[in-house]
Amino acid sequence: MLETICLFINAAIIQGIPLLFGATGEIITEKSGNLNLGIPGIMYVGGISGIIGGYIYEHTAANPNAALCVLIPLLSTLLGSALMALIYSFLTITLRANQNVTGLTLTTLGIGIGNFFGGSLLSFFGESGSISLLTTASYYKASLPFADKLGLFGKTFLSFGFLAYSAIIIAIVTSFVLNRTHIGLNLRAVGENPATADAAGVNVTKYKYLSTIVGGAIAGLGGLYFVMDYTGGAWTNDGFGDRGWLAIAIVIFALWRPKLSILCSFLFGGLYIVCVYIPGLTSSSKELIKMLPYVVTIVVLVVISARKNRSNQPPAHLGLPYFREDR
Repeated sequence: MLETICLFINAAIIQGIPLLFGATGEIITEKSGNLNLGIPGIMYVGGISGIIGGYIYEHTAANPNAALCVLIPLLSTLLGSALMALIYSFLTITLRANQNVTGLTLTTLGIGIGNFFGGSLLSFFGESGSISLLTTASYYKASLPFADKLGLFGKTFLSFGFLAYSAIIIAIVTSFVLNRTHIGLNLRAVGENPATADAAGVNVTKYKYLSTIVGGAIAGLGGLYFVMDYTGGAWTNDGFGDRGWLAIAIVIFALWRPKLSILCSFLFGGLYIVCVYIPGLTSSSKELIKMLPYVVTIVVLVVISARKNRSNQPPAHLGLPYFREDR
C-alpha cells in the first residue's frame, strides 16, 4: 500500500512539472496586467523547438556531447517560446489588440506549428518514421546519482531530471522577486494601475514586454520537459492534451502566488491521473474525474470573487490595454 502511494506521488509530481512551468510563466505575465491565453500554444512551440534543436544536433554530430545535448534544445525552447510571447506582446501592448482573442489565436497557431513540424521534421532530412531522441532525452531524464541509495524516499522525490527541480526553483525565485524586490514592486504596480505607475516614472511598456516574454519562455520549458523527460524524446501530435489550460487554471487556484502554485501543480497532476489508480472505473467515470481540476478552479474563482479579499484577487488591470494618452 505504501509503495502504491509513493508511486502515485511520484507520478503526480511528474504530471505537475509541466503545469508548474506554465503556471509560473503565466503568473509573471498576469502580474503585469497581460492575460495570455496563448500559454498552451507557447508550450507546444517550446516542445517542438527543443525537439528540432535536439534532432539537428543529435543527427549531425558524430559523437554528441552531453553538455550540448542539453544546452541546444534548452536554448531552442527558450528562443521559440520567447518569440511566440513577443508576437503576443507586440499585438496586445503595442497595437492594443484584444488580449483574449490574441491569446486564443496564439494557442491555435502554436498547436499548428507543433503538429506541422512534429509530423514533417523527419521528411525534411529524407527520413521516415517517428521522432525519437533517445540520447538527448537520456541526459534530461538523468536523476540524482544518490537517489537509488535512499530507498523509497529517493525513488519518490529524487528520481527526476534536472528540469523538475528547476521548475520548483524558478517558482520560488519568482515569488521572491515579485514580493521582495523593487522590480517586483514595479511589476505589480503596472498590473494594478499602469497609469499611476507611469506617473511615478515606471516604464510600463518595458515591464509589460519583459514580463510577458520571460513568462512565455518559462512556460515553454514545460513543453521541453514533456517531450524530453515525460515522453523520453518522442513527439506525438496533440500529445500535450489540455495541460496548457490546466496551467492557466492553476494560476487562479493558486491565487496568483508562485510558491502556492508548486503545491497546486502537484495536486492537479495527481487529479489528472488519479483515475488510473482507482480500480473498476468505467471510461465515462474516468473522464468525469479528469474534470475535477476545472471544477475545483471554478469553485475557487466563485469563492474569491464573493469574498472580495483584495489580496486574493487578480491584478486590477488584468486583460485591459494601457494607452498613455488616456491618463
